[in-house]
Amino acid sequence: MLEIDIPGFGKVKLEYLVSDFTGTLSVDGQLSPGVRDHLNRISGFLKIHIVTADTFGKAKAELEGIPCEIEILKGKGHDIQKEEYVTRLGADHVVAFGNGINDRKMLKVARIGIAVSQKEGCAVEAIHAADIHVTSARDGLGLLLNTKRCKATLRF
Repeated sequence: MLEIDIPGFGKVKLEYLVSDFTGTLSVDGQLSPGVRDHLNRISGFLKIHIVTADTFGKAKAELEGIPCEIEILKGKGHDIQKEEYVTRLGADHVVAFGNGINDRKMLKVARIGIAVSQKEGCAVEAIHAADIHVTSARDGLGLLLNTKRCKATLRF
C-alpha cells in the first residue's frame, strides 16, 4: 500500500497500479528504458495490473519476470473494459497510467490518473481525463517512488 496526504486533494491510499502497455510503458511494443526496474520496485508496495489491447503482441514477453497480472483485451469497447477493470479493483485505491483514447475512462475513474506521452503520443482526451501528465513512463512511475513529487504536483 502507498499512502500520500495531499493538501487540497485529500488522503490517497493506493493498493493497485493499473496501466496500459502499448505506448504507455512501451514504445513499438518494447518496454521503455528504466520501466522494468521501476515496476519491480513498485511491486513491493502495489499490486500491478497491465490491461492492454497489446497492439504489437509483445506485452507478455516484455513483462516477463515483473510481478504483475496481465489482461489482454479482446473485442470492442476497450475503454469500457478498462474502466470496469479499475472499478472492480476499487477505483479509490488505484493509480492508472495510459496514453490512448481508450484509456481516458480508467484515468478519470482512478483515484490518480497519469497520462503518459512518449514517442507514440498521447490522446488529448486521455490528458484531459488525467490528474497528471508526464513525458515518460519512467517519470510517471517515479512519482510513486518519490511521493513528494506527486504531492507537489497535485496539491492546491
